[in-house]
Order: sequence, then structure tokens, then C-alpha cells
Amino acid sequence: MVESWQAIAARKQQERAARIPREWLLKEPAFSYSTNAIDIPRQCGLLTEHEIAITENYDATSLVNELSKGALGSEQVVTAFSKRAAIAQQVCNCLTEIFFDDAIARAKELDAYFKKNGRPIGPLHGLPISLKDGFKVRGYDASVGVAGLCFKPATTNSALVDLLLSLGAVLYCKTNIPLTMMALDSHNNVFGRTLNPAHHALTAGGSSGGEGALVAMRGSILGVGTDVGGSIRIPAACNKLYGVKPSHGRVPYAGQEGGQKPGSSKLGIEATAGPIATTARDCAMFMRVVANGGPETFDPEVVAQGWDQLALFNTKLKPLRVGIVRGDGHVKPLPPIARLMEDVAQTLRAAPGQAIEVVELDLSPILSRCLKSFNGIMSIDGANAWFDHMDATGEPLSPWLQGRLTRRPQKPLDEVRKLQAERTELQTTFLKVWHENGGYWLTDASEAHIGDRTLDALICPVAPHPIPPIDRWNTANYTSAFNLLDLSTGVVPVRSFRTDDLEGDVPSDKPLNGWDKINRELWTKVDKKVYLDSPLSVQIVTPRLTERRLVEAMGAIDAALQPLRTSGRRGSRL
Repeated sequence: MVESWQAIAARKQQERAARIPREWLLKEPAFSYSTNAIDIPRQCGLLTEHEIAITENYDATSLVNELSKGALGSEQVVTAFSKRAAIAQQVCNCLTEIFFDDAIARAKELDAYFKKNGRPIGPLHGLPISLKDGFKVRGYDASVGVAGLCFKPATTNSALVDLLLSLGAVLYCKTNIPLTMMALDSHNNVFGRTLNPAHHALTAGGSSGGEGALVAMRGSILGVGTDVGGSIRIPAACNKLYGVKPSHGRVPYAGQEGGQKPGSSKLGIEATAGPIATTARDCAMFMRVVANGGPETFDPEVVAQGWDQLALFNTKLKPLRVGIVRGDGHVKPLPPIARLMEDVAQTLRAAPGQAIEVVELDLSPILSRCLKSFNGIMSIDGANAWFDHMDATGEPLSPWLQGRLTRRPQKPLDEVRKLQAERTELQTTFLKVWHENGGYWLTDASEAHIGDRTLDALICPVAPHPIPPIDRWNTANYTSAFNLLDLSTGVVPVRSFRTDDLEGDVPSDKPLNGWDKINRELWTKVDKKVYLDSPLSVQIVTPRLTERRLVEAMGAIDAALQPLRTSGRRGSRL
């Protein structure tokens, strides 16, 4: 007799709970966390002052620097983050697999190596890193929240897992995802729902939602997510964090559990792995050490390029030229998103020393076409593999997927070929966006023509709406378009939703489509005060396989937007 999904889920949750030491359990599990759990780790009394300092006073870059000098030991750092991750799990339900004991044992080995040799084992020596559930870690499940995949521990590591270990990292837990990993709110029937730690009424995002929640709680200082339609960028935006979706071929992805038959990704859109972090420079550090770690020896599809081989912007000779993209032409941005983009444009234009030149763009002719192609390619399999998994144990769809995902026939070869041709045509057409003669530039902030007439980066909204209530994320085209186009893309938090952002009405004309109608309802049929103090972020986009340029642009734009965080306007706590 096949075990029911309910029985499997109960056993799996018991296993997870048993892996948290009793002394790390909250004394009052029913804490009144009604809306905000961010401060619980420092208030609950489980962390020592030193552990609070370790988990709060560093970003990953500064922490690994202390570890590499021996100023901090890996055991104390890994223990501190493991304890804080255990607390985060109890208030946000963000973890799936827990291997604290293995991590602390490895940390002790690294400390012994440092003591004996007087040097670190690699550029990530002793640094604890968390992983999204789909990464395979030998001896632990990669169930991706599917009951039928539980209690089947991996016998090999994913490629990136082996690379991170070779660089000296310590892996200590994996994080929650949505069923099918195609949802934008992290709920599955095995582990339940991950909550947004700062705003329990709002979504934590998906599909790397557990990773976003854990890093926001500082139960991790550097996490690794994956992204096929926004799955790194959306949780980063929901949790006031930085994230990078690389192009395919930059970061090892081989050996993931994706719930699909082997080779399925070659028919669709390749997911990529990237960092979720508390600073832009941590994203840069992760991308640099991975590029320099010989990733092509772990994954045959990785481009063999060290970090120094990747081109930089020559900002000493000319300003960074960025294009402001205010919408996708398919769903109109709500008033606070329109205001955010105007704030960003004006702040960059006023940046000291004219270090950033701003150009207005209209990309709706291209971006509005991306959604249909993306959805077509993502549905080539007809979701049959996922429904086969669920049917085996009688598992139902998660709430967000109900009405959105159905079993359909697989697409015939001619239709697959046509979809792939559409994607290639869109990618080719988009190459013109980076040049003035492409016809997409509307205005130029400068009067003089400086150097060549090409764009360095784009700045776009993450979504046409603020961070929405649970299970209410609307269109993903604002993020998925850049997966379809395979562009290097990151997220930078800008400021918090303010009281003056409550102003403004949706247009009185007819919605553009059903997506646009639903988007307007996030403004007209929701108590808008739920958005107060939630984070507002932007996407930074650069051409394909230009991750070094991307993180450089993220750092420059992040610094230039600092006045928006320190303006003192009411309601902002970012």
C-alpha cells in the first residue's frame, strides 16, 4: 500500500524537528509574532551576545575576511548561524533539511587545519552558506516539497555543492520552496508555508522563499537560490535583500533535483543558481569566488572564464549609462511603483559628479511579447512530471497553483521548435536595446554625446505592484522576461513603502488584459496600509554573461540611491 502524502509529510516534519537541539527551542513557541519576527532572535534569550554580534555585525565579505585571518573560528561562526537558523525555522518555517551536526563537525576540521597550517583552506574558509532545497547534498533528501521524493537521500552532491565545499564553505541547512517551484509564494504540502519574517501578512516570495526568509532573519549571511522566472529576485525583493540571477553557463547548476525527467531543461528555459545576500558586495564576492574556483570542472555547461577575464565598465572614462524602464507594456505599474521609478530616476540624475547618465526607454514592444513565449516554453511538458509525482501519493496542488496549473498533453515537436525560434528572435531583437540606433531610447539626461552611444545597464521594477499579500503575486513577466532573454539580472532594495505612497489611483480606462485587471485589484480591493514599511526594490539588468558588469552596476547604483534611504521621509525604515 502506498503511503499517503499526509503520513509522509508528518514523518518528514518530525525528522526536521528532531534535528534541532532541544536547547535551541524557543521557550514559548506560540510567541505573539503577529506581524514581525525579525527581532525575535536577539530577544528570545537563546543567542549569546557574541553570537548576536557574529550574526548581525558582519556581511559575508567581512565575515570571511575575519575567518581567513583566524580572528574568528569557523566552529563559533557556524554554531551561531545554526542556532539563529533554528530560531528562524520556528517563527518563519523556512527550513527543509537540517544538518547542523555535520556542519559543526566540518567547522572543527577547518579550524584544526587553520591552526596546523596557519592559512585558510580556500576563499570561503569556514563560511556557513545555506542552500535552496533542490541542491543535492549527499545523505540528505532533495524532495523539493514533494511527498513522493521524501526519504530518498541523495547519493551524490550537486555540482555547486562540490565547488563550494572545495572553496572551504560550510553547508548547514536547506530551505523551503513551493510545490513545483513554479509558484511565487513558498508553500508545499510536505513542509508547509514559509512566512515573510518582517511582514507576516505579505508573501515571502518564491520559489527561493525559504532562502529569502532565512537570510532576512540573518539565520544565514549568504544563501544560494535558483531562478527560472524570478525565483531569486522575487524573494530578495520581498525580504529587502540583494540577489543575482546569472545567465546560464556562469554558475554550476548540474545535479539539481528539479522534479523533471533528465534532459527536460534542454527543452525549456534553463534555471540558474545565484546568491541572495544582505549587501551588493556579497553578491559580487560570491560570483567572483565561483568564477575563480574552476566551475567548468564541475559542470560541463559552465563557460570557462575567470573573474579577471570578464569585462569591467570603464567608468573612469565615461559615466555609467543606465536606461530607466518603467513598465513592460503588458501590465501597468501601480502608483507606488511608478513613484518609485521616478524617485530612482531623479536620484540618479542628481548623483554627485554626474557618475551616472540616465536614459528613458520604452521596451514594451519587446517585453510585452515575452510572456506568451515564456509561458509556452515552460508548459512544453504539460506539467505531467509534476502531476505524476502528486498522483502517486494523492497530493493536491498548493493554493497559488490551483486554477493556474493543469495537466496537459505534451507539445508536439513542431510547436517546440516554433517556441524556441520565437525566443531566439526575441533575444536577437533585444540586442538592439543596448544601442541608441535600436529605436528604444526616448530621452537622454545629458546634452552632450559622451563616448559611444551604448547602454551599460537597465533599471526596471521587480513587479508592477508592491510586495503583495500571501498568494497574491500577479504577473511574473517583469522578471521572467529576463530569463527568457537569458540576461544577467540582479535586485537592489531602494527604500520602504511610505505613507505618501498610499496616494494615487489606478487609471479609469479599461484594463489592458486580465493580468492588468488583477493588478489593479491589488490597489483597489486590498487595505493598502498592509504595504506600509514593506521593501521596494528594483532590478538591474546587463547583457548576457556580463555578471561582473552586473555586480559592478549594482554596487554603483546602490550607492547612488543612498539618499532615498536617508531622506528621513515619514514611513521609511529601510
